[in-house]
Amino acid sequence: MSLLPAFTTRGWGLLSGGASLVASGIIIGERDLVGLGVLVFALPLLAAATLIGAPGRVVHSRALEPARAPAGSDARVLVRVANAATALPIGGLRVADELPDTLGIAPTFNVGFLAPRAVRDVTYRVRPHVRGAYAIGPLTASFADPLNCVRVSRRVGAPMTLLVTPPVVALPAGPLPGAAAEGGDTAVRTVSGGTDDDPVPRAYRHGDDLRRVHWRSTARHGELMVRREEHHRSDRSAVLVDMRAAAHAGEGPESSQEVAVSAAASIALHLIGRGHETRLHTESGEVAASRRDALLDALAVARSSETAGLAGAAESARAAAVSGRGLLVAVLGALSAEDLGALTALSGARDHACVAVLCGGAAWPAAAPPAGAAAVLREAGWSVLEIGTPGDLPAGWQGLGAARLHPGAHR
Repeated sequence: MSLLPAFTTRGWGLLSGGASLVASGIIIGERDLVGLGVLVFALPLLAAATLIGAPGRVVHSRALEPARAPAGSDARVLVRVANAATALPIGGLRVADELPDTLGIAPTFNVGFLAPRAVRDVTYRVRPHVRGAYAIGPLTASFADPLNCVRVSRRVGAPMTLLVTPPVVALPAGPLPGAAAEGGDTAVRTVSGGTDDDPVPRAYRHGDDLRRVHWRSTARHGELMVRREEHHRSDRSAVLVDMRAAAHAGEGPESSQEVAVSAAASIALHLIGRGHETRLHTESGEVAASRRDALLDALAVARSSETAGLAGAAESARAAAVSGRGLLVAVLGALSAEDLGALTALSGARDHACVAVLCGGAAWPAAAPPAGAAAVLREAGWSVLEIGTPGDLPAGWQGLGAARLHPGAHR
């Protein structure tokens, strides 16, 4: 930003008034009037001289609380402005923080007079409604002379990034889809510390680590028993989220793509909380994120793709190392016949439960509503639920778990 002085309305008035007085004095031959005109004309120029070096004396720092926030929640921005000079004050200081248009109008604060070594704190809040990485700043500082004839502006410092993660809904701690296939809802138990007093052992299976044998239960049952938490550590799940721009509809937080991302984040975090090693996939391949924070960060900046079909996504999911009681979960937008073919072939090639979450607000054509796609997927062995908003997910997820315990009840 230019450091050249910008005259205010008062400054331009004094300049024009002084010039008029000088011209009038010369025309009528009145020296006193000329002198007065020169004085009036010089006032804004002298005022500009008082601002020399002022921009270089301003320093600032910025903090975000929190630096990572879920969409729809407030984040607080704290800005500290200081005069670094030891002897010279700063007057007429005004600061404004630059913000993306989606976060609203840039806040402006009149700091006013700032003595040498003085510090002033200002704060404001932003509420981003859509996930993403938002640049906060840089700070624009403007300085005015004591007569308010001249104002100089300068950008100070660099911006900070506010990372906005997708909103997450809590899923019920009931049986996972597919839990009944292995004889009960053991997946509801969390990973424990693994002591010899673990009260929930299970029968030994080929490939189990013998170091996990629970000897007290082995003696009681007359067969090898191992601590059940070892089983949890072998649970590997994969979550596929459809990021194709053509498959989704709507804008802002209510768009079907944002619903899909929120649902994928909720399911992935739920599986991680159940002790599953969970991988995230899109139609472009695997996203390098398996921990809670890393997964949310990856989804925060995930962008739409121009990919037409789900063939690449199906290939990525086919290669996913799902094991134990792990699930393959696909959160999907609108599906074409080719997409359905790729998904039905995928379910037939896997031994683990496959769950499809269909976003009802996606770009479904009138001739192929989500109910038709759901029927095709169920026929191919997928467990299917339809959602309109992330808030629909908990009840639907609970229904899928109950359907596994009572086949036919939720068809």
